[in-house]
Amino acid sequence: MREFIDSIDPIYSQIAIFIIVALFLYLSAKRILNRFYPVLQEQEKWYFTKKIVMNTIYVVIFLIFVFTFSDRFEGFYTTLGLAGAGITFALREVIVSFAGWFAILFGDFFKVGDRVLLGGIKGDVVDLGILRTTLMEIGDWVDGDQYNGRIVRVANSFIFTSPVYNYSANFQFVWDEIHIPIHFGSDNALVRKILDDVADEVIGEVSTQAKEAWYDMRKRFQLEDATLEHQTFMAFDDNWVEFSLRYVVDIKKRRLIRDRLFTRLLEEIEKYPERIELASETFEIVRDEPRKS
Repeated sequence: MREFIDSIDPIYSQIAIFIIVALFLYLSAKRILNRFYPVLQEQEKWYFTKKIVMNTIYVVIFLIFVFTFSDRFEGFYTTLGLAGAGITFALREVIVSFAGWFAILFGDFFKVGDRVLLGGIKGDVVDLGILRTTLMEIGDWVDGDQYNGRIVRVANSFIFTSPVYNYSANFQFVWDEIHIPIHFGSDNALVRKILDDVADEVIGEVSTQAKEAWYDMRKRFQLEDATLEHQTFMAFDDNWVEFSLRYVVDIKKRRLIRDRLFTRLLEEIEKYPERIELASETFEIVRDEPRKS
């Protein structure tokens, strides 16, 4: 029995020890994270904590692997050094994406939960991977800023080659506008009053959260003291008088607020059929009769 044990290649015992240690570290980390999940989720720190802990475990496991089998890689290190330039060129996209991951984590580009536009894809960030950022896409065949159910993975290298549009980084609100075309001869003062009253009812005063967010933005960037309260504007052309309502809205409630505004505006305008008439484009088709000779 002793001779049989001595005849076993030490590499097998090293592999067994490595697997046991790796599994112990991995399962222990998972168990600890699951135990603290309710507390971390309540404080909205679950995702970030999970990423940090698990990535740390992966790095530790990799280092254990290198130290355990370092004596087996002496020739491999030499070969790797000679082929370094070729490997770097072949894996340039992977390396740039890995660098992009660091830039995203520490460069304040965006974080999980932000609504962004990356590489022509618009959606909410649901995962930050080492090589790719995962988005829950919005729009495309779905009207409005709502999910279409498609998961999109974008290489992190995009942040170095394309603009990064973040809709909710430091200010999770956007300015939106709706436009109402009115016939000439309508009661413009009444239309403006209806727009202001409906905006007060549906939108109300700008939330304290929006004001605080804008105040923080002004401390960070050189910005003017923009008006956060809703505003009504009027313009006209040769077709109709157009009223525009400009207001601040939470980026994720934009379509909902537009629906409420249009619903209430239509209800109020229909109360005054003699004083307000909505305008629309009309086309008159005239048939050109052939002339009789």
